Amino acid sequence: MWAELICGLVIYRLLRRFFSDDDVLEAENTDSGALFSVANKIEKLYDGKVYAGLRIPDADTGSREDIDMVLVTKGGAVVISVKNFSGIISIDADGSWVCNAGDRHKAERHPDPVAEAKKRVSILESYLEQRGVALPEGYVSCQVILANPKYCSIHSNYIPSEVITYDQWTQLKPEAKSLFSSWFKGGLRAGKKEMQESIHQRLNFVLSTAPMWDRLELKGNKYVLGEFLEFKGKHDDTQALRNIKRSKVSRLIIQKFSMLGFAPSKVQLLYSPRDYRSDGASASEWKELTIRSSTEVLFQPQNSTKVRKFKLSSILSMSLSA
Repeated sequence: MWAELICGLVIYRLLRRFFSDDDVLEAENTDSGALFSVANKIEKLYDGKVYAGLRIPDADTGSREDIDMVLVTKGGAVVISVKNFSGIISIDADGSWVCNAGDRHKAERHPDPVAEAKKRVSILESYLEQRGVALPEGYVSCQVILANPKYCSIHSNYIPSEVITYDQWTQLKPEAKSLFSSWFKGGLRAGKKEMQESIHQRLNFVLSTAPMWDRLELKGNKYVLGEFLEFKGKHDDTQALRNIKRSKVSRLIIQKFSMLGFAPSKVQLLYSPRDYRSDGASASEWKELTIRSSTEVLFQPQNSTKVRKFKLSSILSMSLSA
């Protein structure tokens, strides 16, 4: 009996090693999944364009400020912070948030997310002005979305109007604009006039060319934000990939070849040249390579000091910031 159990365990580990997507499983623990889930829903609800994973230069500090996402519509723009807080949240007198999940020895304390979001609005407005986009006063607002289903409640007599709780978030439906919930409607549309088309187009152009985190899209609708470092693999594969640089390429799509249900040994990599004149490459501009699926992407996730390796067989696409 023991021999059968040991043999079964060995076979399971071998199958897991060759056929499971450990990269995808580990990616589920990142906050990027919640961010892109929110971004997809926001775009559908407000018929606008969302720019996620921005790294906006701060002229005062000389560093870059991470902005989860900016929603742009013809009626306004919203800086949106997505928080993955869990447990019971209390708000102290100084505005800081304390999260007590119950299963931890010490509660987690976070800076006031609303104050952070307002600061990012100011940094974004300054950046846009430097790039020639002067917006009406109050055109850019902010919202904080609590996107974790494990979030319980906020113990406070005062919940900022800019905060959207998880319960409120789940109740949002794609309905007519006139029927939007007042707590989001006010943040997006109140006090704002329709923007002229030329300014609206300029705003979209500037944000589409603004500094962003690189992005990996994995199987199972999983995403990872961070910085692409390099490819690792056989010499002939890395030589074929030597022209895949952020200065030349903006997006890669990985297509798999599979035979008889086995893991593919080769993948087809489609990549588009970087072109600031348009939103994307036409079908005729895409180029392709065929390389081993075991080739790895070295990627440093956002807010992590650890460099991760992702096999091309687990990646659907990769977007590179300029």
